[in-house]
Amino acid sequence: MRIATWNVNSIRSRIDRVAAWLERTDVDVLAIQETKAREDQFPLERFEALGYEVAHHGLSQWNGVAIASRVGLEDVRVGFDGMPGWGDPVVPEARAVGAVCNGVRVWSLYVPNGRALDDPHLRYKLTWLEALAVAGRGWLAEDPDAQIALLGDWNIAPTDADVWSVAYYEGRTHTSPGERAAFQGVVDAGFQDVVRPHTSEPGTFTYWDYTQLRFPKRQGMRIDFALCSPTLAQRVVGAAVDREERKGKGASDHAPVVFQVGE
Repeated sequence: MRIATWNVNSIRSRIDRVAAWLERTDVDVLAIQETKAREDQFPLERFEALGYEVAHHGLSQWNGVAIASRVGLEDVRVGFDGMPGWGDPVVPEARAVGAVCNGVRVWSLYVPNGRALDDPHLRYKLTWLEALAVAGRGWLAEDPDAQIALLGDWNIAPTDADVWSVAYYEGRTHTSPGERAAFQGVVDAGFQDVVRPHTSEPGTFTYWDYTQLRFPKRQGMRIDFALCSPTLAQRVVGAAVDREERKGKGASDHAPVVFQVGE
């Protein structure tokens, strides 16, 4: 089974590219982030024409997450227990949707950005990740053999090797000690990065800003990850970042991340 995660930065703007990519890559399950669409705006028919069922959670032109699967889509869940909200009044955002696809509990996650080190949104981000770690630890305590994939845009570069310039990101979000500790908290809860072992070459990134020619200059970040439970991680036999999909007109600023699950 081939599973992928991709922040598409507006599904309505990228649907042609997403559909073409699915046809070309033979992916069975795609976790999508930043759909930027309400339920009635999501181009469901394009996915159904390709043989995919879709679970989508979108509330407005911001955020939005989805799972497209051609190997089954069962027990859909919106949000996870304890997931904090944002705003005034505080409400849950469209940042997490889960479903069982061919025996694997897949989560599409769009972790809050954090905005700036002195912004309240950063505390929201850290609290959100802490809640995810607590939920994940609970899932594995309930069933140590559970096959769970936490996929998405984590908005964190967990090591210095995950950014093009350590100096550039000093004093900014995505690389702060608190954010890296929060990411590690999910790892410590029992979830393994299954992509890094197969994509350890220097300069392997998943995101490049649209400005200042970041992509052609190879000035990116690795912020999109697949963290899997131990039982599922043992089945992963390969992974790759599809950097080519970041090229060309109308590309998202993120590249798809794909991994292969064996028997």
